[in-house]
Amino acid sequence: MGKRLRKNSGLSSPLYQQTAVSLAALLETLQPGDNLPSEPKLATQLGVSRATLREAMRIFENQGRIIRRQGIGTFVSQPIGVIESGLEALESIETVAARIGLEVEMGELDLRERVPEADEIEAFGLNPQASLLEITRVILTKERPVAYLVDILPREMLPFEMHDKRFRGSILDMFLRNGRPELGYSRAEITAIPASGHLARSLRIQRGDVLLCMESWLYTKEARAIEHTFSYFLPGTFRFHILRRIKEI
Repeated sequence: MGKRLRKNSGLSSPLYQQTAVSLAALLETLQPGDNLPSEPKLATQLGVSRATLREAMRIFENQGRIIRRQGIGTFVSQPIGVIESGLEALESIETVAARIGLEVEMGELDLRERVPEADEIEAFGLNPQASLLEITRVILTKERPVAYLVDILPREMLPFEMHDKRFRGSILDMFLRNGRPELGYSRAEITAIPASGHLARSLRIQRGDVLLCMESWLYTKEARAIEHTFSYFLPGTFRFHILRRIKEI
């Protein structure tokens, strides 16, 4: 099914890149939903180690072309659009997706009330007896998970729409629709992290796979913190950019 690679072929590119070329040719012959051969079988067919094969497969995972499901196998994924966004403006996934004509929907949703930690009491300016809401949900495109979102906010800030069918996965959009509180700005930091077991199960990837994590705080015009968010994105599905001005010397 795949062309066997020769390690002494004289090619200058790393072996995993050569393997990726063979995998790309194989994927061209398959349809979305098709199952790839098992790792041992495919590695044998290509004449490479399973470690090399996994390294090559990560390229296509990050591109969103294949999905690995632990204990089940590896499948060719349904092509989806890339959600591209600038970091200069604060927008929800739903808003960005709508702008490029990509349909997204909310998957699994969990809402729980909990006691704030000491640092959260300070950051939110809470009364020690106050409580926090932690809202987690999965965002899907074409029935495929592409993001896992966690919003933490004071109980008093819960928008009423959380209890009806108008909630589609964005706390930010609900604040904007309600017109209160008046939003001021957001501070965010982006890092690359390995997926935990819980994130891997929710996003249908392998534990340890790399995710983009955006941790952000949302503030009112009075500089009051009202929301702490953790957003985990599949790298092959999201592309972020920033416009930078030239600083005069």
